[in-house]
Amino acid sequence: QLQLVESGGALVQPGGSLRLSCAASGFTLDYYAIGWFRQAPGKEREGVSCISSVDGSTLYADSVKGRFTISRDNAKNTGYLQMNSLKPEDTATYYCAVQRLSCGNEIVFYDYDYWGQGTQVTVSS
Repeated sequence: QLQLVESGGALVQPGGSLRLSCAASGFTLDYYAIGWFRQAPGKEREGVSCISSVDGSTLYADSVKGRFTISRDNAKNTGYLQMNSLKPEDTATYYCAVQRLSCGNEIVFYDYDYWGQGTQVTVSS
C-alpha cells in the first residue's frame, strides 16, 4: 500500500529551525522526485521545494531560497526538508508529494501523483 507520512512539524520561534521528514512505504522513492508544498489559511498552496530522483537537482521557491534545504536518503526511503531562519510567514501545513523522476521547471501541485497528509509548522514568538 503506497503511503507518504510527514513528520517534524512543530511550534517554533522566529529564527528557529525544523527538519521535516517524508517517509515512504509500499514503494521505493528511488525513481521519484520529492516535492514539498505548504498551505496557510487563506492562501494558495505553494510549491516550496523539489529534489529530482536522477541527479538530485533541486528547486526552491524564491521565498525559501537560502533558508531551506531539501535532501533525500534513498536507503531510508525518506525525504527531508531542513528549514532554517524560520519566519512567521512560513507558518503552514507542509505536505510532501512525489512525481516520477524529475521536478520539472516549476513546483506545481498537479504534477504530483502521491501525497502525504501534512504536518503543521507554526512560527510564532
